[in-house]
Amino acid sequence: MKQHPVFKYLFIDDFSATPKYYQLANAIIQTIADGKLQQDDILPSINEVSYVFEISRDTAEKAYKHLKSIGVLGSVPGKGYYVQNAHPRQPYKILLLFNKLSEHKKIIYDSFAARLGEHANIDFYIYNSDFSLFKKLLSQKVNDYTHVVILPHFRERWEHVDEVINTIPKEKLILLDKKLKGVSGEYGGVYENFREDIYSALEQAKDRLQQYQALKLIYPDNTYYPEEIQEGFVRFCQNYAFPFQLVPDILTDEIRRGDVYINIRENDLVALIEKIMSEGLQVGSDIGVISYNETPLKKLILNGITTISTDFKAMGEVAAQLILDHSRAQIEVPFNINLRPSL
Repeated sequence: MKQHPVFKYLFIDDFSATPKYYQLANAIIQTIADGKLQQDDILPSINEVSYVFEISRDTAEKAYKHLKSIGVLGSVPGKGYYVQNAHPRQPYKILLLFNKLSEHKKIIYDSFAARLGEHANIDFYIYNSDFSLFKKLLSQKVNDYTHVVILPHFRERWEHVDEVINTIPKEKLILLDKKLKGVSGEYGGVYENFREDIYSALEQAKDRLQQYQALKLIYPDNTYYPEEIQEGFVRFCQNYAFPFQLVPDILTDEIRRGDVYINIRENDLVALIEKIMSEGLQVGSDIGVISYNETPLKKLILNGITTISTDFKAMGEVAAQLILDHSRAQIEVPFNINLRPSL
């Protein structure tokens, strides 16, 4: 069977973290904008798209339905989808770089993409906290985009990060999650105030914390997590006379009744709960637990895990709004504590 000619212009990048349905939808919009698809042209069938790109039929259908929902495509029963609007507006092309994909970072992406809607083509890549891969992605792609949105966390070589980011034109740049001291000029930013956030959250939980004997922050050695978290924790404990300890490895720490643990990494939360249960102790009565980053599951685990968390949905929405407003503002996002039975 002869292949539809439009496939010469469509492309799906298997290395991109952008959902494939969204890549396909953006590729079709770009093909229309380039004049390769005209008003009323019939698109290949969902089955054909699924076969050519080796994606599920549901993925192909989701791309078409998305384009129909924003008015780019129309459909006729029995005939399929066709170009309804040959002049789609997609003024922003965005390179989005995250160090890793976790549940809370997916919330950032989803709210960012939802707020921009049909106004943007988003290419989403994960650089696995690897500086070399991060640098390579930027060197290959910056000139192709109207905006570059970066969530910067690296395992090592922090001393060169600002040099690389400073090569990006500041009118294109938006930094997420943290401020970087060496990045110069006026650029957009949506950030957490790590030092003040943990201090304020623990202040709000002070009455419950006073039922325990000591506070412990699980803060691994050689971590990319901001030192400001550690600094805010220590300052709170010193100001309110709480005995405290920094724990580099929960697997080697001695669990004692009356301790409160604060974990940053998700893996440490699992290890901590397993260790508490193996000692025959109860979370929330014998041992207090506070976990960074709110997720739906933490509302249910052990009747509810207390969390301290940035509003990740707001982070994505605010970043998108900076683009829509052509703004270079630096905005601090809200930080919340959700008190539950684990404390």
